[in-house]
Amino acid sequence: MLVDSPPEARAQTVAAPPDRRVIRAAGLLVSVLVLACVAVASLVIGAKDLSLAQVWHGLFADSGSYGDVVVGERLSRTVLGLLAGAALGLSGAVLQALTRNPLADPGLLGINAGASAAVVTAVTFLGVTSLSGYVWFAFLGAAAVGALVWFLGGSRGATPVRLALAGTAISAALYGYLQAVMITDQAALGTMRFWTVGSLSSADSGTIVQVLPFFAVGTVLALALARPLNALEMGDDTARALGAHLTRTRALAMLAATVLCGAATAACGPIVFVGLMVPHVVRSFTGPDLRWILPYATVLSPVLLLGADVLGRIVARPSELQVGIVTAVLGGPVFIHLVRRRRTAQL
Repeated sequence: MLVDSPPEARAQTVAAPPDRRVIRAAGLLVSVLVLACVAVASLVIGAKDLSLAQVWHGLFADSGSYGDVVVGERLSRTVLGLLAGAALGLSGAVLQALTRNPLADPGLLGINAGASAAVVTAVTFLGVTSLSGYVWFAFLGAAAVGALVWFLGGSRGATPVRLALAGTAISAALYGYLQAVMITDQAALGTMRFWTVGSLSSADSGTIVQVLPFFAVGTVLALALARPLNALEMGDDTARALGAHLTRTRALAMLAATVLCGAATAACGPIVFVGLMVPHVVRSFTGPDLRWILPYATVLSPVLLLGADVLGRIVARPSELQVGIVTAVLGGPVFIHLVRRRRTAQL
């Protein structure tokens, strides 16, 4: 006669699978540790490598020596990389949810083009030559194009397709204007040459202070939109049934993406693939829940950006490759591979 084992014995012999939320939380913690390691590498590695002792001295016992000055410059560069990377990843994730397009990025809605066009206008026609001067023009250009895309995309009746079409059309027009001005004005071409490829090399504390409030506001707004954007991804009818306010959610999502991408582009220039690739990769192992996608993108996007910046310093010593070039070279083949995989994440 067979006797069933008591529930306690069965519980001991069959281990319960770990809760998925615990796994995601552990993965996020590991991602933070990886980001910390990359940030340390950004402080140590450069045209001349520094020891950890030298970095520590430069951070906490600055005496004005050459090594301490280098640590201060790399610290500004690292902090800006952390902020800009997080902003680009968050804005990309928000735009992919807003347009229900896993290939969407800030360039799709013309935000990068707006910032670039505003900067070349300021340099060519207003005589602005300093980074602290055209940061504001870049941000205003991004904001103006974001508002224009929202207006042309239908405003109250905005849909993902309309927003994408409006952004693509405006981007084409602005990039045509950008190239025309730069070709006819050699001074503008020289000033814009490094900014347009995307770089962290000109980072300083003044630039960080100027854009930090925009990063903070955009990050809080984007993270707060996780739940309504989750509903929006299910389709308009389902989102209405769940109580989501479609127009308000789309307007706030556009605002968050514009503020984040505009601030990052203003400080670093247009950097491609970070806002496109990282949220797409994150979605492949977190699933479609934006409550996890957004935090992961906030942490892992700076890993990619700072890692690319460090790699650019290594491969071209004693000079360096701009981070925008490295992300483009690395991101293109990797993203093609991801798109061709059978299990590419879908929205």
